[in-house]
Amino acid sequence: EELALIGPATTDWVPNYIERNDPEDIRYYPYMNGNFVFKHAVVRFQQVIQEALTQNGYQADDIDMLIPHQANLRISQFIQKQMKLTDDRVFNNIQKYGNTTAASIPLALSEALEEGKVKEGDLVCLAAFGSGFTWASALIRW
Repeated sequence: EELALIGPATTDWVPNYIERNDPEDIRYYPYMNGNFVFKHAVVRFQQVIQEALTQNGYQADDIDMLIPHQANLRISQFIQKQMKLTDDRVFNNIQKYGNTTAASIPLALSEALEEGKVKEGDLVCLAAFGSGFTWASALIRW
């Protein structure tokens, strides 16, 4: 019975918990362990990009443009360094808009196209590590 009261539901939310529980019990407060997320993100990001490259017979050097999920510039820069990609082969716009969540890759791709940074025939890698510890990548021959 007690476990059913710990997680949120459409009929039972944080104000109900606060009212019914000990004020010192903060188990239901959101918490993000930034270091843990960063460490997993940089590992999974690189793994999922490498998996796409390997499955398609490419190497990191073949990527013309990497467009990562725009959640954290440090993560993108870390991946860029690990994959030995030059600045002109990675597109970031988080510094302009912040984290636009699920729209970040489409927005960055659109902006990269508008700026002429993605051209016909380019190998474009889209990669994400995001909410719920999900990750994926896609290679597109533009």
